[in-house]
Amino acid sequence: MNQHSVSVSTSIKPLSGSPSAEDERLMLAAREAAAKAYAPYSKFRVGAAALLDNGEVVAASNQENAAYPSGLCAERTTVFYANAKYPEAKILRLLIYAETDKGPVRSPITPCGACRQVLLEKEVAQGAPMRISLCGADDLYHLPGVAAALLPLSFVPKSLDGE
Repeated sequence: MNQHSVSVSTSIKPLSGSPSAEDERLMLAAREAAAKAYAPYSKFRVGAAALLDNGEVVAASNQENAAYPSGLCAERTTVFYANAKYPEAKILRLLIYAETDKGPVRSPITPCGACRQVLLEKEVAQGAPMRISLCGADDLYHLPGVAAALLPLSFVPKSLDGE
């Protein structure tokens, strides 16, 4: 058995300067989605907005349930909704925003592990990179061009073939 080291790193850079018109459009859609979240237990509302290659913006929010595992995060709700409504469209960008009863979270949040897996698999399936943006009250971060940056050493569909 070969033994070798694997190095993993991810670079996330904050936006320098003013947000673009595209950033603003996605931030607004994600904020509006977060306001519609069903989060009566955590009071932590998340909205995600996806820009598709057909020009459409699809947004959704987290949906909780008293049986916590039955809920769904905003990121997965958005990806699944986009795929159901526009099955041929590719997701070019996904922006994630969160707020509490006190207002927007200060620092951007990152997707949970399950969402990272879904984002990665969507990116692999569509054969094109998906830019991920994380939005907080104080910062807007852009990941370096691919969802895979969120999930290094990931399990992808070809892993099922033993590759």
